[in-house]
This record gives sequence, C-alpha cells and structure tokens, in this order.
Amino acid sequence: MADSKLHPRNRHRARYDFARLITAEPALGAFVATNGYGDQSIDFANPAAVKALNRALLKDSYGIQAWDIPPQSLCPPVPGRADYLHYLADLLAEGNRGVVPRTKNMQVLDIGTGANCIYPLIGHSEYGWRFVATDINAAALENAQRILDANPKAKRQIALRRQASANAVFEGLIGGDDWFDLTMCNPPFHASPAEARAANQRKWANLGKGTNAENAQRNFGGEGDELWCDGGEQGFILRMIDESARIATRCFWFTTLVSKSASLPAIEAALLRANVGQHRTITMRQGQKQSRLVVWTFLNPQQQEGWRKMRW
Repeated sequence: MADSKLHPRNRHRARYDFARLITAEPALGAFVATNGYGDQSIDFANPAAVKALNRALLKDSYGIQAWDIPPQSLCPPVPGRADYLHYLADLLAEGNRGVVPRTKNMQVLDIGTGANCIYPLIGHSEYGWRFVATDINAAALENAQRILDANPKAKRQIALRRQASANAVFEGLIGGDDWFDLTMCNPPFHASPAEARAANQRKWANLGKGTNAENAQRNFGGEGDELWCDGGEQGFILRMIDESARIATRCFWFTTLVSKSASLPAIEAALLRANVGQHRTITMRQGQKQSRLVVWTFLNPQQQEGWRKMRW
C-alpha cells in the first residue's frame, strides 16, 4: 500500500509495483498473492518473502545486486531505512545553504551496519556519499563484504571496520585522519535476550499468528547484538553520547534512531551534561509506526561554517 507519510524524496511512497519488482527479482513472484482487499501483497510475517521483496527493491530502486543475509539475521525494511538517510540529507542541507552535500569529501560513519549493510548501500546510491560501516560481529561484516564484492561501484566507496570492544561505540574505530560529516546508528532495542524474545512474540501475536515463541523468533529474526545489549537502547545511546564528547570536533552531526519515547528524557539529560552545541529530535513516520531521530553537534556556528567551506 502507498505510504504518504514517508519522506518526500523516498522512492517507496507509492504502492509497490509488483509486476516491475518481479521483473527485477523473479523469485519474489512465488510470494505475491491477492490479499483480502483485492491488492497484490506478500505475507510480511514470512522472512523469505520479506527478503525477496528487499532484494527486488534494492535492485529496482538502487541498482544493488546479489543482496542476501544469513538465516536469522535482521531483515531491514527498505523504505524505513531510506527515510533515515533522507532526513539526514535534509539536516546537512540546512548547514549548506539548502543544498545536500555530495562532494568527494562527504563521509558517514554507520555504527552497527549488520550483515545487511543497508544504510551505506542506499546512502551511496542516493547521494554518492562515502561510508565507513562498522560492527562488532565478524560474521556480519563477512556477509557485508560479500555484498560489496558483488557491487564494485559501492565497494569503492564503502569501507568496513570491526569494533573490537562490545562496550565501546566510537573508541577504537576513529583514527587521527578520520573526519565524519555524519554518524548514524540503529541501536539494539532490548536489554536482554528474554526481552527480545518477548517482543518478537508480541509482534507475532499481533499479526494473529498465535503465541508460538519458536515461530516468532524464526520469522522476525535478528541475532544477539542486533537485538539487545547491556542497558538496551537507552544504555547504548548514553554511551554513544559520552564517547561523542571525546571526538567532538571530528564529526559535524552525531545521530541515532530512538524507538522508545520513554528513552528520550534520559537522552536529553545526557546531551545537556555533554554540553553539546545543538540538539534536536526529528519525528519520522512510516505507516502506523513512529520513530525518532536524535541529532547533536558540538560545533559552534563559526566552526560549522568553517566545516562547510572546507568539506562541502
């Protein structure tokens, strides 16, 4: 179905053209059927169907070939992931006289890129940005490398780095020659494996599929560090804010998704303690879902103008 709440530049605001998508990815055809409203659709609780749809969207809209993820890896919704990037482009344009920077200097740090490498792939295709994509999971980065190997143009502009410490966000990743115009992150939501399993079960039940925990885990997927970390989403973002203050002048905008509104007061307090120069919360909507994007910078207006002149 169409989603007019997506960002105006999002390629996925209109209804999916399944005939066109099946042409791009023939395997999708096995999952497309007419639903109770007389529209063509897929079963979004079926991980194989969602993966085939993603592969078709990435081929058709962004020219991404041979995209695949291991079983049980988190399968990201392409329209929502694209939205984050478009809002970030708007954020950059505000500091660049209304023009989205697309220069060869533009570089983005993606924290927790996962096996899917979705943000760098879409961001490079849409805006030509360079990316450093990081993760603590070696197997996830190996899969991301396979995707890049199949997409030489993207491979030249996307570098992969492993974060060696599960307790660090930026520390150990950023070298003396690194400068980032943006950092971005979709942090783990949950504070424990049990909390992650319970959330998957609720989603499964809400789709009218019953309460089978094994089916819920298999269909919604996501492994360990993709779904949970000590302190959950809030704890991860608080560590991110603390570490960002130590590299304050090496990045223009630090950003992260925030799924839980209950996390916002603690995040706001941490930003004030860190003495950031500016911060704000941007609301994004996809269908019935609402998510939030928190952004902050330590650069004052003069430093921001200097950054623009030097890099954009």
